[in-house]
Amino acid sequence: MIDASRIHAGKQPFLCVMLLAGVGTSLAVSSGLDGVFGGFLSLLMISIAVTDHERYIIPNELTAAALALALLRARTVGPDADWFAVAWAVLRAAALAVPFLALMTGYRRWRGRDGLGLGDVKLAAVAGAWLDWITVFAVIELATLSALAAWFINSRIRGRPLKPTEFMPFGSFLAPAIWIGWLAGAIWQL
Repeated sequence: MIDASRIHAGKQPFLCVMLLAGVGTSLAVSSGLDGVFGGFLSLLMISIAVTDHERYIIPNELTAAALALALLRARTVGPDADWFAVAWAVLRAAALAVPFLALMTGYRRWRGRDGLGLGDVKLAAVAGAWLDWITVFAVIELATLSALAAWFINSRIRGRPLKPTEFMPFGSFLAPAIWIGWLAGAIWQL
């Protein structure tokens, strides 16, 4: 019998390195408070990606923390930091969550099964709250293309045909893409 705790223990050093690299990169690229926010974003996005990969679920606590962090950042960081920036972050979050929700419900009605989960919809709202309009679209494209590439490569490695009904944890691709989008924006502002 395989001991599950030993399998997870083997992943811990890699996960620790990823967490440290995310925080360190965030602080190195963006000094000050925005780098701290980016470091926390990296921790949350890695946690979401790992959890979704292992359990096909995105915990509400993690998306709520990421959303709250985005709103706090909008209120405190940058020359435009005020309540108006918070309102824009909320508007972007809603504007991104609504189409994802429509896609989720439409696919469920059309196909009779889930395609996206509600966690993916909430994670899309997090992307909207953290990123500007242009970056949001680039992040969604990056996550989608990465997920499709992983799906294709995985099927080839395993020697199995592509199955359109196969589960894929989209949050495992969207979460890191959100942090990469924030990171690109921070680098661009240098």
